[in-house]
Amino acid sequence: MSDSPVTVVHNADKQRYELRDDDAVIGYTQYHPDGDTQLVFDHTEVDDGYSGQGLAGKLVRFALDDVRERGKRVVAICPYVDNFIGKHPEYQDLTD
Repeated sequence: MSDSPVTVVHNADKQRYELRDDDAVIGYTQYHPDGDTQLVFDHTEVDDGYSGQGLAGKLVRFALDDVRERGKRVVAICPYVDNFIGKHPEYQDLTD
């Protein structure tokens, strides 16, 4: 683990949002498009060495904010994303 802050980026080529520590991908939430407006989030994971730091929440919050900016909708198959939305009512309007 480096001293640099962990960042979140959208990797559209891989259809996922990634947590990065420098250039290393240390976690991601994966989606696939369903039609023109829906993104189906089906998997989220963070490397064990980074657990307990709130990074999965940071990752999913970034992803949902980006989905909102892009005018898309969310289908949360991934249990983590589904639970996150359930605990954060400000994102419930994004879900189908």
